[in-house]
Amino acid sequence: MRIICLVFAAAAFFAVPGIALADGSGDPTAVKQSDTGEYYDKEGTPTFKVAADGAVDWYTYSGYRRYHSECHVCHGPDGMGSTYAPALKDSLKTLSYPDFLAVVAGGRKNVSTSSENVMPSFGDNPNVACYMDDLYIYLRARANDAVGRVRPAKHEDKTEAYNKAEASCMGSH
Repeated sequence: MRIICLVFAAAAFFAVPGIALADGSGDPTAVKQSDTGEYYDKEGTPTFKVAADGAVDWYTYSGYRRYHSECHVCHGPDGMGSTYAPALKDSLKTLSYPDFLAVVAGGRKNVSTSSENVMPSFGDNPNVACYMDDLYIYLRARANDAVGRVRPAKHEDKTEAYNKAEASCMGSH
Protein backbone atom coordinates (compact mmCIF):
# COMPACT_ATOMS: atom_id res chain seq x y z
CA MET A 1 0.00 0.00 0.00
CA ARG A 2 2.81 2.42 0.87
CA ILE A 3 4.34 1.74 -2.55
CA ILE A 4 1.15 2.73 -4.34
CA CYS A 5 0.80 5.79 -2.11
CA LEU A 6 4.36 6.93 -2.89
CA VAL A 7 3.83 6.60 -6.63
CA PHE A 8 0.50 8.44 -6.53
CA ALA A 9 1.90 11.13 -4.23
CA ALA A 10 4.76 11.79 -6.64
CA ALA A 11 2.37 11.85 -9.60
CA ALA A 12 -0.04 14.18 -7.82
CA PHE A 13 2.80 16.51 -6.86
CA PHE A 14 3.83 16.89 -10.50
CA ALA A 15 0.25 17.49 -11.59
CA VAL A 16 -0.24 20.55 -9.36
CA PRO A 17 0.66 23.73 -11.25
CA GLY A 18 2.55 26.51 -9.51
CA ILE A 19 4.51 24.32 -7.09
CA ALA A 20 8.24 24.83 -7.21
CA LEU A 21 10.20 21.61 -7.22
CA ALA A 22 13.13 21.98 -4.86
CA ASP A 23 16.21 20.10 -5.92
CA GLY A 24 18.68 18.32 -3.69
CA SER A 25 21.00 21.30 -3.57
CA GLY A 26 18.91 23.13 -0.97
CA ASP A 27 19.94 23.52 2.65
CA PRO A 28 19.86 19.98 4.08
CA THR A 29 19.82 21.09 7.71
CA ALA A 30 17.31 19.08 9.73
CA VAL A 31 14.72 21.29 11.42
CA LYS A 32 12.07 18.79 12.53
CA GLN A 33 11.67 15.09 13.21
CA SER A 34 8.71 12.72 12.81
CA ASP A 35 7.67 9.97 15.22
CA THR A 36 9.38 7.43 12.93
CA GLY A 37 12.69 9.25 13.47
CA GLU A 38 12.76 10.81 10.00
CA TYR A 39 14.23 14.30 9.78
CA TYR A 40 13.05 17.05 7.42
CA ASP A 41 14.64 20.25 6.17
CA LYS A 42 12.88 23.64 6.21
CA GLU A 43 11.18 22.79 2.88
CA GLY A 44 9.74 19.56 4.32
CA THR A 45 12.09 17.34 2.30
CA PRO A 46 13.50 14.25 4.03
CA THR A 47 17.06 14.84 5.14
CA PHE A 48 19.89 13.42 7.22
CA LYS A 49 21.25 14.34 10.61
CA VAL A 50 24.81 13.66 11.66
CA ALA A 51 25.78 14.29 15.30
CA ALA A 52 29.07 15.87 16.33
CA ASP A 53 30.40 12.41 17.24
CA GLY A 54 29.61 11.11 13.74
CA ALA A 55 26.47 9.18 14.69
CA VAL A 56 23.89 9.26 11.89
CA ASP A 57 20.12 9.12 12.06
CA TRP A 58 18.44 5.74 11.52
CA TYR A 59 17.28 6.59 7.97
CA THR A 60 20.82 7.40 6.81
CA TYR A 61 22.11 4.16 8.29
CA SER A 62 19.25 2.13 6.85
CA GLY A 63 19.73 3.86 3.50
CA TYR A 64 23.39 2.86 3.49
CA ARG A 65 22.41 -0.76 4.09
CA ARG A 66 19.62 -0.75 1.48
CA TYR A 67 21.76 1.03 -1.11
CA HIS A 68 24.50 -1.57 -0.77
CA SER A 69 22.05 -4.46 -0.99
CA GLU A 70 20.01 -3.19 -3.97
CA CYS A 71 21.65 -0.28 -5.83
CA HIS A 72 25.43 -0.54 -5.72
CA VAL A 73 25.62 -3.26 -8.38
CA CYS A 74 24.76 -0.67 -11.04
CA HIS A 75 25.50 2.68 -9.38
CA GLY A 76 28.77 1.66 -7.74
CA PRO A 77 29.78 1.56 -4.09
CA ASP A 78 28.80 4.55 -2.00
CA GLY A 79 26.88 6.19 -4.86
CA MET A 80 30.07 6.89 -6.79
CA GLY A 81 28.77 5.59 -10.13
CA SER A 82 30.09 3.05 -12.59
CA THR A 83 30.55 2.61 -16.31
CA TYR A 84 27.02 1.21 -16.30
CA ALA A 85 25.08 3.83 -14.30
CA PRO A 86 25.58 7.41 -13.07
CA ALA A 87 26.97 8.53 -9.72
CA LEU A 88 23.93 9.09 -7.54
CA LYS A 89 26.12 11.06 -5.16
CA ASP A 90 26.28 13.66 -7.93
CA SER A 91 22.69 13.25 -9.16
CA LEU A 92 21.26 14.05 -5.72
CA LYS A 93 22.87 17.49 -5.86
CA THR A 94 20.21 18.53 -8.40
CA LEU A 95 17.53 15.81 -8.39
CA SER A 96 14.41 16.74 -6.45
CA TYR A 97 12.83 14.39 -3.94
CA PRO A 98 9.68 13.89 -6.07
CA ASP A 99 11.84 13.22 -9.15
CA PHE A 100 13.89 10.68 -7.19
CA LEU A 101 10.72 8.87 -6.09
CA ALA A 102 9.34 8.89 -9.62
CA VAL A 103 12.53 7.49 -11.18
CA VAL A 104 13.00 4.77 -8.57
CA ALA A 105 9.33 3.76 -8.63
CA GLY A 106 8.75 4.02 -12.37
CA GLY A 107 12.17 3.63 -13.93
CA ARG A 108 13.65 5.70 -16.73
CA LYS A 109 15.08 5.15 -20.17
CA ASN A 110 17.55 7.58 -21.76
CA VAL A 111 18.41 6.77 -25.34
CA SER A 112 20.81 8.72 -27.54
CA THR A 113 22.78 7.89 -30.66
CA SER A 114 25.77 6.91 -28.53
CA SER A 115 24.21 5.12 -25.57
CA GLU A 116 21.15 3.61 -24.00
CA ASN A 117 20.69 3.87 -20.23
CA VAL A 118 17.84 2.05 -18.55
CA MET A 119 16.85 2.35 -14.92
CA PRO A 120 14.36 -0.42 -14.18
CA SER A 121 11.23 0.22 -12.14
CA PHE A 122 11.50 -0.71 -8.47
CA GLY A 123 7.99 0.40 -7.50
CA ASP A 124 6.85 -3.18 -6.99
CA ASN A 125 9.99 -4.36 -5.18
CA PRO A 126 9.33 -3.95 -1.44
CA ASN A 127 13.07 -4.20 -0.68
CA VAL A 128 13.43 -0.88 -2.49
CA ALA A 129 9.97 0.71 -2.44
CA CYS A 130 9.55 0.39 1.34
CA TYR A 131 12.88 2.16 1.83
CA MET A 132 12.83 4.96 -0.75
CA ASP A 133 13.15 7.66 1.91
CA ASP A 134 16.06 5.80 3.50
CA LEU A 135 17.81 5.58 0.13
CA TYR A 136 17.12 9.24 -0.68
CA ILE A 137 18.39 10.40 2.73
CA TYR A 138 21.58 8.33 2.51
CA LEU A 139 22.31 9.59 -1.01
CA ARG A 140 21.51 13.17 0.02
CA ALA A 141 24.01 12.80 2.87
CA ARG A 142 26.60 11.49 0.38
CA ALA A 143 25.84 14.36 -2.04
CA ASN A 144 26.47 16.86 0.76
CA ASP A 145 29.62 15.06 1.98
CA ALA A 146 27.97 14.56 5.37
CA VAL A 147 28.92 10.87 5.40
CA GLY A 148 31.94 9.22 3.90
CA ARG A 149 32.53 6.12 1.83
CA VAL A 150 32.22 3.75 4.77
CA ARG A 151 29.45 2.13 6.76
CA PRO A 152 28.41 4.62 9.45
CA ALA A 153 29.97 3.39 12.70
CA LYS A 154 27.27 4.83 14.96
CA HIS A 155 23.59 5.47 14.43
CA GLU A 156 20.41 6.36 16.23
CA ASP A 157 18.14 3.47 17.22
CA LYS A 158 15.25 2.42 15.04
CA THR A 159 11.99 3.77 16.53
CA GLU A 160 8.95 1.63 17.26
CA ALA A 161 6.95 3.75 14.79
CA TYR A 162 9.53 2.95 12.10
CA ASN A 163 9.26 -0.76 12.97
CA LYS A 164 5.48 -0.63 12.55
CA ALA A 165 5.65 1.27 9.24
CA GLU A 166 8.28 -1.15 7.94
CA ALA A 167 6.26 -4.22 8.94
CA SER A 168 3.14 -2.77 7.32
CA CYS A 169 4.95 -1.98 4.05
CA MET A 170 6.64 -5.37 3.94
CA GLY A 171 3.28 -7.06 4.59
CA SER A 172 4.23 -8.55 7.94
CA HIS A 173 2.12 -6.45 10.31
